[in-house]
Amino acid sequence: MSGVKDRLGAEIQALLSEDKEEWAQAIDDILGEYGEAGVREILRSLQDHVLSLNIPLDEATLNTPYRNSIGPESQPAYPGNLELEERIEKIIRWNAIAMVLQAQDKGIGVGGHIATYASCATMLEVGFNHFFRGAGSNNNRGAVDMLLPQPHAAPGIYARAFLEGRLSEAQLKNYRQELGQGGGLSSYPHPRSMPNFWEVPNASMGLSTPAAIYQARFAKYLENRGLKEAASGKVWCFIGDGESDEPEVLGTISIAARERLDNLVLVVNCNLQRLDGPVRGNGKIIQELERVFRGADWQVLKVIWGSGWDALLSRDSEGVLQRRMDECLDGDYQMYSVLPGDVQREHWVEGNAALEQMMNTLTDEEVKAIKRGGQDQKKIFAVSYTHLTLPTNREV
Repeated sequence: MSGVKDRLGAEIQALLSEDKEEWAQAIDDILGEYGEAGVREILRSLQDHVLSLNIPLDEATLNTPYRNSIGPESQPAYPGNLELEERIEKIIRWNAIAMVLQAQDKGIGVGGHIATYASCATMLEVGFNHFFRGAGSNNNRGAVDMLLPQPHAAPGIYARAFLEGRLSEAQLKNYRQELGQGGGLSSYPHPRSMPNFWEVPNASMGLSTPAAIYQARFAKYLENRGLKEAASGKVWCFIGDGESDEPEVLGTISIAARERLDNLVLVVNCNLQRLDGPVRGNGKIIQELERVFRGADWQVLKVIWGSGWDALLSRDSEGVLQRRMDECLDGDYQMYSVLPGDVQREHWVEGNAALEQMMNTLTDEEVKAIKRGGQDQKKIFAVSYTHLTLPTNREV
């Protein structure tokens, strides 16, 4: 039965392709004649007509395709030295893991988490190297940002600070042992425990999101009363996709829209995994969160695929690869990430001749080595750079 349904869907897609081209050309003509306002007006009218026929449009209006929001043709050139940045990042990852494992090996009941920083290290490093602005002498733009990292990523922040000479080896060896000789490091960010290091207390359980919103709101309050220079910094908040299930996260995001907080950036690290299993094995958490945040009037920019997919997507003129990406669930993607290249290719293709021909342009090693967008410096830089040029920078 499912095979018949799939074939019918493919036939409908083929029949509608010419109609879709005509509609796209009509939209282009309206844009040229009446501008963006004309396009919005005609689409709103069509949407109202479709809804009057009792045809739901929730996903169609609130979801974009399961791909990067910034295409390769719109990517700015990467300004850093990728080889050097990757080497530094690997050193920091190693030190972070060693710090946590050594604390556990002492047998005193302390340890920590290593998976969180492993999944968000590249995002944080691109931010530190190119976007986050502190109050130090190297900040020549004046504005000072506030950073709320994922709390479980604290070991990586400490490991980076050690390379910068801000923390000692003794402090790293006393991770989560604040009363030990030589001073220790708090497990989670807290300015009372480490007043010269952390700015805002934040931990898991969804508390970082409302804290970031209130910090951004207070900054706008000061700016609007002339007590703080306008546009003088952003609040960057990192949370996990599993953390978004905490009611404090999605229950507070409407405040940011209502207060028009264009100084707030919320980064959701969708590694699809939480401590006790997949975040959404039978769903797509990225698409789910996109609907929620766009419905709450946020600008949403997605980074899903690494540069290794660019060539394939550019050749996907019939949209077969995009449809396969849209169909796959998070549980599928978790499985693909650990499969060898040849087996992974079979799951991608699933008997589709056009998709098989496309995927066969990559070797098994290339299929296995393709990165997710969150581990690709160029993709992360592109989306971060783009948000700076948006008319409203409140985004996720």
